[in-house]
Amino acid sequence: MQNSQHTQGTPGPRDLLTGYRQQAGNRDEMLDGAGNVKPVWQEFLDHLQRLDDVELTHRFARGGQYLRDAGVLYRQYDETVSVDRGWPLSHLPVMLSEAEWREISAGLIQRADLLEHVVRDLYGPGELVASGQLPATLLTQNPAWLRPMVGVKPANGNFLNLLSFEIGRGPNGKWWVISDLIEAPSTAGFVIENRVAMTKIFPNFFSRSNVHRIAGFFQDFQQQLFNLRGTAKGQIALLSSGPANQNYAEHAYIARYLGMLLVEGEDLIVQDGHVMVRTVAGPKPLSLLWNRVPSALCDPLELDQTSLIGTPGLVDALRQQQLHMVNAVGAAVLETRALMAFLPKIARQHFGAALKLPNIATWWCGQETARDHVIKNRDTMMVGSAFSTVPLMADSASSPDTEMPQGPGQQEITALLRRSGRELVGQEAITLSTTPTYEDGALVARPMCIRLFLARTPDGWQVMPGGYARVSAGNDAKAFAMQRGGKVADVWIRGDQPVETPSLLVSGAAENRAASSRAALPSRAADNLFWLGRYVERAEQNIRLFRAYYARINDGAAHDAPLLAFMRNHLMQDVDARPGAMAERFGTPLDMALNAARKIGDRFSPDGLMALRALVATTADLDQRDIPLEEVPKEISQLLRQITGFAGLVHENMYRSDGWRFLSLGISLERAANIAQLLSQLVGDDAPDGALDLALEVGDSVVSYHARFSILANRWAITDILGVDDQNPRSIRYHVSRAKRHIAELPGQNDSHVLSDLARKILLLETTLAASAPSALTPAMLEKVKTDIWDIADALTQAHLV
Repeated sequence: MQNSQHTQGTPGPRDLLTGYRQQAGNRDEMLDGAGNVKPVWQEFLDHLQRLDDVELTHRFARGGQYLRDAGVLYRQYDETVSVDRGWPLSHLPVMLSEAEWREISAGLIQRADLLEHVVRDLYGPGELVASGQLPATLLTQNPAWLRPMVGVKPANGNFLNLLSFEIGRGPNGKWWVISDLIEAPSTAGFVIENRVAMTKIFPNFFSRSNVHRIAGFFQDFQQQLFNLRGTAKGQIALLSSGPANQNYAEHAYIARYLGMLLVEGEDLIVQDGHVMVRTVAGPKPLSLLWNRVPSALCDPLELDQTSLIGTPGLVDALRQQQLHMVNAVGAAVLETRALMAFLPKIARQHFGAALKLPNIATWWCGQETARDHVIKNRDTMMVGSAFSTVPLMADSASSPDTEMPQGPGQQEITALLRRSGRELVGQEAITLSTTPTYEDGALVARPMCIRLFLARTPDGWQVMPGGYARVSAGNDAKAFAMQRGGKVADVWIRGDQPVETPSLLVSGAAENRAASSRAALPSRAADNLFWLGRYVERAEQNIRLFRAYYARINDGAAHDAPLLAFMRNHLMQDVDARPGAMAERFGTPLDMALNAARKIGDRFSPDGLMALRALVATTADLDQRDIPLEEVPKEISQLLRQITGFAGLVHENMYRSDGWRFLSLGISLERAANIAQLLSQLVGDDAPDGALDLALEVGDSVVSYHARFSILANRWAITDILGVDDQNPRSIRYHVSRAKRHIAELPGQNDSHVLSDLARKILLLETTLAASAPSALTPAMLEKVKTDIWDIADALTQAHLV
């Protein structure tokens, strides 16, 4: 049947299995113990073997291009800097049968119920400690147990609403829980992006192979967010620690996908127990918060006083049940390594049955029997901090100081276990199963673990029918971290029957979201949009100045020519003395624009961000290349076309919301002030010959000027077209009027017959320009206009951005 797809003379399927069987052994996801392909994998393997290297390379590139276009990156850290890196997608999925997934799901749902029982007790009656099921030390010495949260009951009744578990399969074929990810389960957003990329790599196979879709999970979770909020009319937000966090890209993506506000701690204030979002329309109530900030850092008033990313008073709002949380603050105590040693016994006590999906065998060394067992079996153990919430087995590299060295020093380790056993745990070391990856034209077996997600719904816990696999960079079963070269893979749950294909776009929750779609705009986001516009416009102005300067050099002017000397002294900075001045002058504002754009990932399009990154890269390249002098204007012109293209892309693609208005205000006020500064220098009596032509060139109005005036450059004609012309998109008046229209549409600006300070300032300036003859725009008046523009910017900041 599979050969029928090949015409006569066309080679049949390749054999990818022969070499793979030898390295995979008997602990592989694709092969059973006898080396046969598991039924769930067979159809995909057949499909893969019909594709040659050229076709696969093309398909993999298509998936990678999607991820780059979508802005899916991760942050690579070292001792000095962090940089964005391409997303390391493993181009083959991990496949599980529907039957196996259901068995795993049942075990995880039971575990979720157990964890809800435990956390409810730890912050409530404390019966687990009182009855001896948990040592008191695991709370009193545990930094993840937050004493101020004791007695604080969640407003929605449940401590846990979204969970994640990392699981791995051991050599015996059984699945084990490696770690419980409770406080801020991450990478759910990346699951979506991985899935989209994989559908572009294997589109035909995916569409017909009965792979369960994941959109339904997010659809139900989105609806649950609205259910948790109840009848309250406040905002729903995701709290992030900001762009420096390695998961910020996911925070921004999932906020966009689910229609939530993305906020940081500084965006929130607490008034009379109510949490409010600082928006451009003033404080707005917040009803539900999905916290992705470490619990101890979310409130510097009652928790960690050194926190710079939290919101004072947040705990009190929770205490008064004025705020719903997706997961309770303090839930990270459930991630404590030592707790795993006691969960099996607590489960038997609570359910009357053993855990369906056990965790890795763990011993808390604060008990003599457990400590002696760890010492006796040290060669097969991993030893680490009892109170750490970093998974010991899944990625010791992320916290290298928490794992004890192997080999030499056994006596010292034994002494440490006896001396400080309460602070240590031992975990059984198991060898994880492998999954196929495609490397250099062959299948290669790599160790892997899977992250699965559970969401609480009105019908109980729902398990995402798919997940996020971490694949080791080599044979080291601990090198899963992307920082160490690890990859990620999509997890496919394949059924025997056709599956539903839900879409988030048609959900009932989407209707609820649309009803409140005049979304609140946090002041911080508006401020970054405003400055993004200003920085890009500032870079464009500098680019035009440098192009004009070097064009005159190429026309034979000397650096000490009067006009060029005037440009350096009044409009630029000693360009002839520093070879890197070009990139510095417009590279620095572009770097700052990119920094601002990164902070508003939920409101700025991936295409816009990519275009801005390309601008920054092009500018940096100017410093690295030895460009011949005669080529400089050409190079700068290419950069100018790139930056104007970026401005057009942003302008055309952005929804005409308050965010777009603040971006446009930044562009208009910066451009108007820059033109005022330019004219104030170039229309004065002391301006050298050629200054008026320079004004037209930098002001990008040469064509417009000659269409209106049949005379050579004239001072008053220049101030007409660049100063008071209301039809020229490069004139001061045009952008002041444009800014006035934007300001009139901002929240609160039309609520009273009395003009706000901001509206009054912009009206006075527009009226002054409209009533002024071109001859009135003297250098002194133009300086006054520039000052007035920055006064308007300050008033805008005070009214909406502070």
